[in-house]
Amino acid sequence: MKRGRYHGMWNVVRFNWPKYAVGCAVLLVVTIAMIVASGTWSFVFSVLTILSALGLLLPLIVSHSIYDRSDLYALPWLADLGQDWNGALLNINAGFDEISPLLQRRFPKSDLQVVDFYDAREHTERSIERAREVQPSFPGTRVVGIERLPFPDRSIDIAVAFLALHEIRDERERVRALAELRRVLVPTGRLMVTEHLRDAANLCAFNFGFFHFHTRCTWLRAFDEAGFRVLSAPRTTPFITTFILEPL
Repeated sequence: MKRGRYHGMWNVVRFNWPKYAVGCAVLLVVTIAMIVASGTWSFVFSVLTILSALGLLLPLIVSHSIYDRSDLYALPWLADLGQDWNGALLNINAGFDEISPLLQRRFPKSDLQVVDFYDAREHTERSIERAREVQPSFPGTRVVGIERLPFPDRSIDIAVAFLALHEIRDERERVRALAELRRVLVPTGRLMVTEHLRDAANLCAFNFGFFHFHTRCTWLRAFDEAGFRVLSAPRTTPFITTFILEPL
């Protein structure tokens, strides 16, 4: 499916619509209060109205810049692989997969394997459930346990985890999952982990939503414990980082 001009921003709204419904209700209430209040209270409600509006609009503006206006979905960290590349390519997702069709079109000769490690008992983000309802799984996707991938040792050349591994909330489980990815990679293989970070930029953009992300230090510690070296960490806008890793 071709991405529309506002596809990414619209996904943010429809997958998180209860939060936006509450936000709109709060904005309406404080706006009415600002209009009917006087004196000091009018000033207080004016400030609350501005903050409420920013809380609603800023994440959408940033989401549009990331998901609709940047080269994020061009997957620039794979630019060194030509269209004739025919290696084993693994795409790992957590219930919402937008890039398998992109990978298939870009590398038609590759051996593309797609796995979904989403587990409703462990991954409780309701937004993922809504995303799954509107985005069908890529044909051939296998539902797996992220710590028990159905591939032999050293059988994958490139593994891609696109906005997925942050759904593993337990740090020890995250390390074990990364170690399992290291097991299936060839010694010269690469793992590409694309994520938002819990940093100042994402705090300004997503306010309390940034707590759903992990810090750079948390990721670096997990990569090290799982046996990976960070080759580079390019950014797509100030809000997205892709860690390019190789097995130690």
